[in-house]
Amino acid sequence: TKKEQKAATGEHKIGDSYDLRTERGNLAHAMHVAFPYVDILRYGGEIPGNPKGTAIFACPDVDTLNVFKIERIDEK
Repeated sequence: TKKEQKAATGEHKIGDSYDLRTERGNLAHAMHVAFPYVDILRYGGEIPGNPKGTAIFACPDVDTLNVFKIERIDEK
């Protein structure tokens, strides 16, 4: 889910959410940063300084500086 945006440019809007299993192509630049967090959460780990089951990170595009949150959703 996109959480915050520092500049009014870019294609993603605050509140946009994506299923990383099927829509990761929509987040090409952000996914370079997200992959380590995705793997940590996928395998039961936690990210220090973040709420349990989440990772908050920024896209590396300095012109927009989009902030995203990944949430682990445990499927039953």
